[in-house]
Amino acid sequence: MNYKKLFILIVLLLIFSMNSNVFAVTNGVTTNLPTIYGKAAITVDVATGEVIYAKNVDKQMYPASTTKIMTALLFAENKEKTDEIKYTQSAKSQPADSLNDNFHSIGLDETMLGSDVMDGLLLYSANDMAYMIADNVSGNATNFMKMMNDKAAKLNMSGTHFVTPNGLHRIDHYTTPYDMSILARVAFLNPWVKESMSKKQNTLLTSKGTTFKIKNTNKLLGVDGCIAGKTGYTSLAGRCLVAFYVRNGREVMGVVMGSIYDANDNYVFNDMENIINYSYHIQKTILHANNSVIKTETVKYKPFGFFGPEGTISVPLVAKEDVSYYNNEANKKALQEKINLTSNSVSALTGSKSIGTLTLSEKGKVKTYNLYSKVTIGTLVKNNIPTYLMAIGILILFLIGIGFIIRIINLNKRKLRLKDVINNRKLNK
Repeated sequence: MNYKKLFILIVLLLIFSMNSNVFAVTNGVTTNLPTIYGKAAITVDVATGEVIYAKNVDKQMYPASTTKIMTALLFAENKEKTDEIKYTQSAKSQPADSLNDNFHSIGLDETMLGSDVMDGLLLYSANDMAYMIADNVSGNATNFMKMMNDKAAKLNMSGTHFVTPNGLHRIDHYTTPYDMSILARVAFLNPWVKESMSKKQNTLLTSKGTTFKIKNTNKLLGVDGCIAGKTGYTSLAGRCLVAFYVRNGREVMGVVMGSIYDANDNYVFNDMENIINYSYHIQKTILHANNSVIKTETVKYKPFGFFGPEGTISVPLVAKEDVSYYNNEANKKALQEKINLTSNSVSALTGSKSIGTLTLSEKGKVKTYNLYSKVTIGTLVKNNIPTYLMAIGILILFLIGIGFIIRIINLNKRKLRLKDVINNRKLNK
């Protein structure tokens, strides 16, 4: 190999390494966080609710059409797939992207099955379908707005306020990536919503026979484990995306907000792939290793159980599993540990049963670990030698006292028997 070829090879290797996502892991912390264009993002373990990746998760953002996840959830909770849903005036007045505006005019006397309305909402992200749902579920968009915000409050989406059912821009229509992850997880548990978000395409039909062939706007669907999702875009919100993944049986969801939209429309999808790949590689950071001392507490207890003098002992506390969490900006900010001791019995002090709990609070998640004492029986005995000696002394004195009382009783009995004998002899004379 000549020097020129060697130089080209080195340059190519350097370029490849600079453009590859490397997930180096040291003690559960990756040294390379993914670089994304989205202004805010989050990934969550769907099963546990734990935040894995976090970037500005509480930042107020415009959700654009990811709003339709809330609209879909309320629709699924109040209507059925087979219900006839009427097309309304407020639906017809909606701009692109709408079935009425982009495909074929829909008359106010036409209806669609609930299943087709849901698919039009989530696959094509049709703005008119959102208002069609709002009118048919609650009577009008104002009533539906109240339903949306009531549901958000019930889900503890404290950084959210909805105005429109389709997510078209309003200055007071906003959410956060964290709140959107809460909503999306709940919606994903609804079989109808999940089914619709998972479809790649469908043909919709109105009561007058008008058909609409639609495709899912989520480019990632079916790629590398992506099983569902919802896109969104307005010029002020930027590109938004919610996506669900399954790899090796484990479900992880992601939210990206405020990403870039260009002619090729790749940025938000690349952002999502980067944070999802990162989330499947990252390991938890261990705060306290299995059987390592978490804290030493001074515990008051009674060596003889429910009676006798009270003593104190220093108790090293351990958990029988790793106490761990995902090390990210959201979890670190919320991280708190609280120890609650619930037993001071001898069996708890010697580690035979749990002595209490450690509560670990993270972003939106509380985990509880049982705690055990590392005090040995030998240490407990040694700690109480003076008490035990005193108890033995008291016992000996008690036994001596009992013996003395028994002796006196026996002597009195002998005296009485002797007196009875003497009295009987006198009578016989």
